[in-house]
Amino acid sequence: MEPGSPSSPAGEQPPAAPSEPAVPLRPVASQSRFQVDLVTEGGTGEAEGPKGRSPSPGPGPGPSPVQEQRGGEGVAPGDGGTAAAEEAKGRFRVNFVDPAWEEPAGSGCGLPPQQAPPQGSEAAMNGYPQNGDTMLSEGSLQSAGTTTHHYYDTHSNTYYLRTFGHNTIDAVPRIDHYRNTVAQLGEKLIRPSLAELHDELDKEPFEDGYANGEEASPAEEAVSKHVVDNKGVVKFGWVKGVLVRCMLNIWGVMLFIRLTWIVGHAGIGLAVVVIAMATVVTTITGLSTSAITTNGFVRGGGAYYLISRSLGPEFGGAIGLIFAFANAVAVAMYVVGFAETVRDLLVEHNALMIDEMNDIRIIGTITVVILFGISVAGMEWEAKAQIVLLGILLIAIVNFVVGTFIPAHDKRAKGFFNYQSDIFYENFGPDFREGEGFFSVFAIFFPAATGILAGANISGDLADPQSAIPKGTLLAILITTIVYAGAAVAAGSCVVRDATGNLTDAIVPGTVINCTNAACKLGFNFSSCATSKCSYGLMHNFQVMSLISGFGPLITAGIFSATLSSALASLVSAPKIFQALCKDNIYPGLHVFSVGYGKNNEPLRGYVLTFFIGLGFILIAELNVIAPIISNFFLASYALINFSVFHASLAKSPGWRPAFRWYNMWISLIGAILCCGVMFVINWWAALLTNVIVLALYIYVTYKKPDVNWGSSTQALTYLNALQHAIRLTGVEDHVKNFRPQCLLMTGAPTSRPALLHLVHAFTKNVGLVVCGHVHTGPRRQALKEIATDQAKYQRWLIKNKMKAFYAPVYAEDLREGTQFLLQAVGLGRMRPNTLVFGFKKDWHQAVMKDVDNYINTIHDAFDCQYGVVVIRLKEGFNISHLQAQEELCTSQEKSAQPKDIVVNLEHSDADSSKPSSKSVSETNSPAVSQDQKDEEDDGKASTQPLLKKEAKGSSVPLNMNDQKLLQASSQFQKKQGKGTIDVWWLFDDGGLTLLIPYLLTTKKKWKDCKIRVFIGGKINRIDHDRRTMATLLSKFRIDFSDITVLGDMNTKPSKDNIAAFEEMIEPFRLHEDDKEQEASEKMKAEEPWRITDNELEIYRMKTYRQIRLNELLRENSSTANLIVMSLPVARKGAVSSALYMAWIETLSKDLPPILLVRGNHQSVLTFYS
Repeated sequence: MEPGSPSSPAGEQPPAAPSEPAVPLRPVASQSRFQVDLVTEGGTGEAEGPKGRSPSPGPGPGPSPVQEQRGGEGVAPGDGGTAAAEEAKGRFRVNFVDPAWEEPAGSGCGLPPQQAPPQGSEAAMNGYPQNGDTMLSEGSLQSAGTTTHHYYDTHSNTYYLRTFGHNTIDAVPRIDHYRNTVAQLGEKLIRPSLAELHDELDKEPFEDGYANGEEASPAEEAVSKHVVDNKGVVKFGWVKGVLVRCMLNIWGVMLFIRLTWIVGHAGIGLAVVVIAMATVVTTITGLSTSAITTNGFVRGGGAYYLISRSLGPEFGGAIGLIFAFANAVAVAMYVVGFAETVRDLLVEHNALMIDEMNDIRIIGTITVVILFGISVAGMEWEAKAQIVLLGILLIAIVNFVVGTFIPAHDKRAKGFFNYQSDIFYENFGPDFREGEGFFSVFAIFFPAATGILAGANISGDLADPQSAIPKGTLLAILITTIVYAGAAVAAGSCVVRDATGNLTDAIVPGTVINCTNAACKLGFNFSSCATSKCSYGLMHNFQVMSLISGFGPLITAGIFSATLSSALASLVSAPKIFQALCKDNIYPGLHVFSVGYGKNNEPLRGYVLTFFIGLGFILIAELNVIAPIISNFFLASYALINFSVFHASLAKSPGWRPAFRWYNMWISLIGAILCCGVMFVINWWAALLTNVIVLALYIYVTYKKPDVNWGSSTQALTYLNALQHAIRLTGVEDHVKNFRPQCLLMTGAPTSRPALLHLVHAFTKNVGLVVCGHVHTGPRRQALKEIATDQAKYQRWLIKNKMKAFYAPVYAEDLREGTQFLLQAVGLGRMRPNTLVFGFKKDWHQAVMKDVDNYINTIHDAFDCQYGVVVIRLKEGFNISHLQAQEELCTSQEKSAQPKDIVVNLEHSDADSSKPSSKSVSETNSPAVSQDQKDEEDDGKASTQPLLKKEAKGSSVPLNMNDQKLLQASSQFQKKQGKGTIDVWWLFDDGGLTLLIPYLLTTKKKWKDCKIRVFIGGKINRIDHDRRTMATLLSKFRIDFSDITVLGDMNTKPSKDNIAAFEEMIEPFRLHEDDKEQEASEKMKAEEPWRITDNELEIYRMKTYRQIRLNELLRENSSTANLIVMSLPVARKGAVSSALYMAWIETLSKDLPPILLVRGNHQSVLTFYS
């Protein structure tokens, strides 16, 4: 599927010239990427298709929906006439619009004559063959074509797989649909969206053009505008890129200088065991590396890329930094090794320049400058240098092997006797001296094996890293292991442990008493070495391989080759890894080093930084302290690579599908444990330091929360754990001791009612579930689109504002239906809401009474579903969406001008979000529509409080008094409440929810200084008894309280003024059936069931008086409380009208501090049993 063009603001034409490289087609807002034209085949044939169609009036689809639906009836003019029309029935030409070449407004035709497509040939299809089975690539099409449109005849073009037998714009499977960006591998193509395939013909596709979840990130958009030029890019195969580098790094100085010493101490047997143990660790790591690299395309970054994409940015960022630093310091370590060898030659020939230490610094500085020049010259030069160095190294190894067969007449005094079985048997067992042991010897050898990632570190420069890294790495491990083991056996079979080097120690075998070792049997008595220090033999001479070799200077050349090749590999690896780390912006301050230069995107800034780090440590010239830390840094990387494979396998993510099958999750785990163990074997304090550094960087990256999503196994395992625990929890029966309020909070857009959200979050944080319900109404198609975009936006806002809550949008015809959906469907297993929470409908007097009826009926629905209900009233209201809209307007933020969804909630007017979508309801019936539209333009990323403060300071329109109070009230639950009171009016036993919520509030930091005061109903003559009874109950519940007040006068008749005010309030909602004819009153009651009848008012007169009286008592006793929690009165369904019930709640809660009207589901939520 050919993509559209890059998105651009409406009305803008992206500049394009024929000389510029063509950009990939991508969809444009408010424009379909397809124009469907009918095809005619009479007379002028296929080439007439573009000419014959009706001109499009604009950038939208060319033919009208009517034409498309009629099939062949709306055929464009042509010679074919009716016959052509009949033949074209059901056939379409799919016209892909390139907005970069859109026709000018009002031009009246699709193309200027000079740009018309070629006629009468296959060229009319822009290079797409009409009858063949192949087609040109998208890249060649884009570079070749300069026309406005790209045409595909779905009947005859195999691009749409004509074997399907029908015409379709559906795309066949191809790899380009699955790319992330337009990268070196090819261009990202966008398949037709589901809306483009599924929606009715008279509907336009989603306006943003990305209805199928294919919207690109800003970084991907930036890359997509760039057509990559691969000309001149150097890419390496598996031999030159991986095998050569790994062998050069593994064959280090250890092979020529320390291996024979290890054989002397550990013996041939244990030396092979040491080599085998190191090989086990590196082989397991190699297998793990192969598994990761074959689980998808690998970009540059080596170990950092593998770990970060597997375990996430936290581990990747930590390891990436120390691994890059370790490679930079390794440059110094290898160069100093080279400089020390040169210095020893100078000492041997009395040619020191200054002194031994300064000579190392001088030689090291000159060497690193030369290596820096080779690396900056480009990867091709560096690869050529590596080949030369490998050749020298292989010659040195062959020279050693040949030397073992050359008769050693003049070398026998120094302990070399060629292959002798007596020497083999004597050297097979260990002979540890001077405090050395197996693990100390292993610690000395293992750093020689830490070069296995040399090829993976330049993964971005490999032609096929998925194939090259496994083959090259594993083969390098095999070859180098064989060479190490062979050299150990050869040296142990040819050279004795102790030798004096004196020809005078020659004897006739068997003539010296008590001389039974192999040397004595071969004619030399080296027994003096037991009492005095000798200079030769495996134990004493580090230059044994030079002694054995056929030509000694070649071994010195091998040492030079090994050190310089390792230094060069590290000098290249460190900048590449560091560049990949900086590109991901894990550490924002280091982004300057992400810039690449030239065809190969060379990190020149990284080269310079690595050069100066290496030079600094070279000038120190003493790396005995830093060397163990470097080895541990490498091992930490190996451990995490192994752990990545185990973790990914454990997470059972469907995306974990390595093409490399020869791995096992448990073996990878063992490999990770072995790497950690080896770290402590090599140097325990360096291992501790490494772990501390990794942990510190991990904590830093976790705290910074980089905005990346790589689909790591950490995410997959988090999901798996949540799923398993949710299923396990489902099998556990509910118990009253474990009850916790789990709230379905009807907020609408969470950003518009911060006070409501903060108050509920205060008593559910780390205790219970909160789900923010949002009911969308209006046109279904628009609402579903908004739900898709809002889901991620508002969930991100909740997370950013540290709200432990979920966002649950739903589409419904009206508020009540949407709430019913949420009541029944929200939740998972035991993690389901049990309490419905919403704000009080403040503007119910002026609202459409159908909305009031829906509001009250949601309470009845909640009770029917066995939910508890909490109605929260704040006298200033909750909804601040109109203030946010003013702030956006005043600060001229770049937001979309199109209307968004209308937030639907159980609050109205200034706390209202329940109005239907603006596209289906007039604004006269929805006073808050325009405010809520603007509210939805908020991108959901900024915290509510800073947004409001900014608005208050920078707004050009001063806030009125009510808005100022609303603004202050919206943040009152974010502040510490101080030493106040929470007044609990526990009038009716609902199971204890009315008492549990205030208790949970007092356990939180912001509310802990508030005291609980309890108010209960009682009789005048039993006040003391009722107080003691309640005190006993509270003490059994282990709930602290400061006071208990018994209300003996609760049933006293309220004042006449308050009664009159109540009657005046309900007057507009009364039916007054006594003043109407029976038929008229019954008809009105049927049409408006919310009206209050005279009979109903009389039946519930005492209950009405109780609500009025309770409000009087509340204002008298709790007017200074921080919060009031009170039992919600229950109205019998079908008996009490919605208007009367609403009037009761209004009367009960008016002119008070923040009040929660609570009614549990009458099942116990408190218990005094243990």
